[in-house]
Amino acid sequence: MKVPLRWLQEFIDLPTTDVDELTYAFDFLGLTVEGVEEHVAGWSDVFVGKVTDIQPHPDADKIRVCQVDVGNGPSQIICGAWNFGVGAVVPVAVPGAILPGDFQIGQRTIRGVESNGMICSEQELGLGEDHAGILVLGDDIEIGVRLEDVLEVPDVVFELDVTPNRPDALSIMGVARDLAAWFDIEHHVPSLPMTTVPGATSIEVDIEDTHGCRRFTAREIQGVEIGPSPFKVRHRLHKVGVRSISNVVDVTNYVMFELGHPLHAFDADSIVGDRLVVKRADAGEKLVTLDGEERALVAEDLIIYDEDGPTSMSGTMGGERSEVSDTTSRVLMEAASWDPPTIMRMWRRYDLRSEAATRFERGVDPSLADVANQRASAMVVALSGGEVLEGAVDVVTTPMEPLQVSLAMKYVRRILGDGFDESQVSDILTRLGMTVEAGDPLAVTVPTFRPDLTRDADLIEEVARIHGFDKFDATLPTGPAGGLTVEQKRSRELVEALTAAGLDQAINLPFVNPVDLEPLGYGDADLLTVNNPLREEESKLRPTMLAGLLSSLRYNLSHGAADVGFFEIGRVFSTEPNVEDPRLPAQTDRLAWAVVGGTGMRGLSGATHQVDGSTSLALWRHLSRRLDLDDVAIEAAAPAGYHPGRSASLTLRGETIGHVGELAPAAARHYEISGRVAVAEIDLGPILTERAPALASAPSVYPFVDFDLSFLISIDQQAQPLLEVTVAAGGDLVESARVFDEFPGAGDGQKALAIRYRLRAGDRTLTNDEVAPVRQAMIEAADGLGAVLRGV
Repeated sequence: MKVPLRWLQEFIDLPTTDVDELTYAFDFLGLTVEGVEEHVAGWSDVFVGKVTDIQPHPDADKIRVCQVDVGNGPSQIICGAWNFGVGAVVPVAVPGAILPGDFQIGQRTIRGVESNGMICSEQELGLGEDHAGILVLGDDIEIGVRLEDVLEVPDVVFELDVTPNRPDALSIMGVARDLAAWFDIEHHVPSLPMTTVPGATSIEVDIEDTHGCRRFTAREIQGVEIGPSPFKVRHRLHKVGVRSISNVVDVTNYVMFELGHPLHAFDADSIVGDRLVVKRADAGEKLVTLDGEERALVAEDLIIYDEDGPTSMSGTMGGERSEVSDTTSRVLMEAASWDPPTIMRMWRRYDLRSEAATRFERGVDPSLADVANQRASAMVVALSGGEVLEGAVDVVTTPMEPLQVSLAMKYVRRILGDGFDESQVSDILTRLGMTVEAGDPLAVTVPTFRPDLTRDADLIEEVARIHGFDKFDATLPTGPAGGLTVEQKRSRELVEALTAAGLDQAINLPFVNPVDLEPLGYGDADLLTVNNPLREEESKLRPTMLAGLLSSLRYNLSHGAADVGFFEIGRVFSTEPNVEDPRLPAQTDRLAWAVVGGTGMRGLSGATHQVDGSTSLALWRHLSRRLDLDDVAIEAAAPAGYHPGRSASLTLRGETIGHVGELAPAAARHYEISGRVAVAEIDLGPILTERAPALASAPSVYPFVDFDLSFLISIDQQAQPLLEVTVAAGGDLVESARVFDEFPGAGDGQKALAIRYRLRAGDRTLTNDEVAPVRQAMIEAADGLGAVLRGV
């Protein structure tokens, strides 16, 4: 939002014009100053003159000989512009003047006729974009004074960053209101009364989509003459970055910046059937907008129709066939209030971001519609003549009433401290345009132009904002000592462990392309759609972390990185309802990683190897040791998107909490990744939960006994169940058991699995007589699983 200081001063008598002081005030009001433009006179010796005579040039058809008085008698100047006549008040650069670009003006002879200076256009003075004609000033300006004394230069334009919850601050009036509260002074809207003549517009308005259009006001102005706006209007619009078009169109932009409510002017004679209807479009309908583009509409678009079809895109852009043109004599001035999400989706759909759409998507106050309409109609009459008909259209579909909020003083003091009393709080809120009834709690009526104030905490923030955040005393918070929760501590340990293993932490947006989810086994039924996506192709909320990580791998590989490993902690979204709040989707915190290349994980073994499914398993074991997750079982599995023979599930107390392994080759090809990819995705909650403390026992000082057993088992049988039953059969004497060899070629659909067992007693040295029964018990337990001791 650009705010010229001279324009702002029409709404408030500021106690200072110092740029630094005003920047300080804006920043503390939450209207952060992003930039300051200083507009200065880029010329010297340019005066206000009056054309007293014009004669044709004796030797040229396209230029004229003018007599111009700048206060010291007529001076002859040759000019090629034809947009002015005798009596026109114009800027004159006298001989010796310097114009922007270091262009020096002198006396010269043009085809035998002497010219003493130059009559200037807006562009030549650096005041605007119009170079087709001379800048014609108002007739009431004194002749002979310096041009900079009658124009709004020097001037300062503040560019403010207005937060999305403050639509009221996207206007000169809204900014003046905040500054008035800050400086504790009055503000006002410059008077521009509207007079009407008997009669009413013949144009009717029907609102079929009452959700999309909350209010629609319209006034008819007859007998207007379309032409250029006065220089003051054009110059102000130029300062805020808006191109001047014509007096009527300029009024809609001018009032929008003043009051914050966008308007649209229709050529009333072009409205077919004298009837406008607001409704959703029929898919495939065509509308040529003001920029000359033909647009194919979709069913979600909110469109204004006449009997010939679509004539305007509500709150976004008008239609070409109903625009105000040079031949317009009847204007229908429209000020309507639209549904913010509808307008936001429309401008994004067609890439039609505008000052109007920016305001409508944040929520323009419906109560302001007729106020803006009256001001714009009055200004049209002032600039282009005509008469405003008394009968106006005002259709309200969604009445807006001021909100009542109770504010307890004890809550104010608890948040802001003891230095606030009822009168001080009431005074600040009143300065911001609210009505306050005394008492405790205070009864505060919030005006409709502040939709961001809905609860007592919002009002307290307003009090603090106007009081000044820098005026609060520093205090030391009291209460119980802080500290990290168990989950926070374990989360930090998790990050440290994976970082130490050589992975980098990634942070991806939760929006994904559904095409990228198909190789991972997700269809449309599994996905949540985002109503207003940042990018249309990324319109789904992620059901898995892997899509973002694999996209990050692809990006890094395409930019020359050969070995890449990422992990990410984030949230995935399900189509199932949230248990605690069914209005929301179920959301699960997850840990995931994806590794590619030949680095291996240096933090695991000190050596490098080609990444594959075993890399992912090694990462899990590394993490398991760090977080004491020995009770999580690893079982062979083939979830969608994973390699069917190189992946496993992680199970805790019978519940699957995640998967580790290798990415399926088809999925890797989709993401344009060559080679194997180690991946994993694990529910975060179970692994961050506090673990039971370990019970330590004194180590045995007696020697151990090692022996090996080789079993023949089915080729598809897992080792884990065999380990569990044999260790259980060995009882307390078993200190460890590990698989040290696997021979898949044992024949008859079998494989040989060699396990090394270690036995040790805590109070004695084991004898062969003690070891033999344990060994036999293990063999018998294995036989129960169908495992046969090899060689027997």
